[in-house]
Amino acid sequence: MPILNRAADLQDEVTGWRRHLHERPELLFDVDNTAAFVAEKLREFGVDEVVTGLGRTGVVGLIRGKGEGRTIGLRADMDALPLTEISGKPWASTTPGKMHACGHDGHTAMLLGAAKYFAETRNFTGNVAVIFQPAEEGGGGGRLMVEDGMMERFGIAEVYGMHNMPGLPVGHFAIRKGPIMASTDEFTITVKGRGGHAAQPHRTIDPIVIGAQVVTNLQQIASRTADPLRSVVVTVTKFNAGFAYNVIPNDAVICGTVRTLMPEDRDMAEARIRQVVEGICAAHGAEGTVGYHRNYPVTFNHARETDFAADSARAIAGADNVDAEVDPMMGGEDFSYMLNARPGAFIFVGNGDTAGLHNPAYDFNDDVIAHGISYWVHLAESRLAA
Repeated sequence: MPILNRAADLQDEVTGWRRHLHERPELLFDVDNTAAFVAEKLREFGVDEVVTGLGRTGVVGLIRGKGEGRTIGLRADMDALPLTEISGKPWASTTPGKMHACGHDGHTAMLLGAAKYFAETRNFTGNVAVIFQPAEEGGGGGRLMVEDGMMERFGIAEVYGMHNMPGLPVGHFAIRKGPIMASTDEFTITVKGRGGHAAQPHRTIDPIVIGAQVVTNLQQIASRTADPLRSVVVTVTKFNAGFAYNVIPNDAVICGTVRTLMPEDRDMAEARIRQVVEGICAAHGAEGTVGYHRNYPVTFNHARETDFAADSARAIAGADNVDAEVDPMMGGEDFSYMLNARPGAFIFVGNGDTAGLHNPAYDFNDDVIAHGISYWVHLAESRLAA
């Protein structure tokens, strides 16, 4: 099945929705206007049940098919990023400091287009739950929707997600079984020394010198502790200390992130960070503490559901345009919480030769819309075939 004729017919209308949302970006859970827009459209389409306020500001629409059966969930994210847009597009963000730099406006619009098609045709047995999630960009909205009982409330048996990928041609898809995106942990290290005059370092315990050794040794977690065939990334992103040229400060604070694809590597990295900090600080007479926050877990695609998703992508794009063994990515995705709650799969759809995600020049490619809608339709109708 190539691109649906109805999906092509919806192209202009869905593009209009997408650009409307792009002009009006909202952050994290504060997506009230976006959620209201989504709920209004779902009601206009004749969706059987529209529930708001899940995961604080999430929306779920339930579309019943032609007979009793299972329910599958299809998820899109709604929130934007704290960036000032420089794309120069006529539909660019009208709010300085906020923009849809990850394409969530496109994800939402495509799923709305699919919802309109499902409500018109109902060519399936069972139910489709269309899930519109807030706070993917760091807030864990997916976790809150799961904790609000979304899966149980709608009887969702399987759940599927989709994200655009700059650099992958339009009309192409990419997926893999197992880990496809990394866990995203954060650490804050505090080195407590003893400050003093810069001309008398022997009277101090210099937290900057000690902290520099900590930073250097953290790099050896990936290069010398982790299995070289496994993916582990430890990145220091902040080092704050001092306030004057001639004063050695009392403290230094070091922050960063840890990305892994396997639970045992996640455990190893956290334990090793603590050992490095405590050991180096103790050797120099300083005190070292580690605050470690486990953020999004690994996004793990289930084998059977990944096969179904890849087959749907091939039906739309052709076998040559679907990479079913794409390399994992070390970015994070809170769809992982939904995949921990139910079997399912996360797929990438090509966004073409555009600026990268989280770039102030990025814009979702509207040429993707018909491909995304067609994928959702084929997936749902094939999974819920009579």
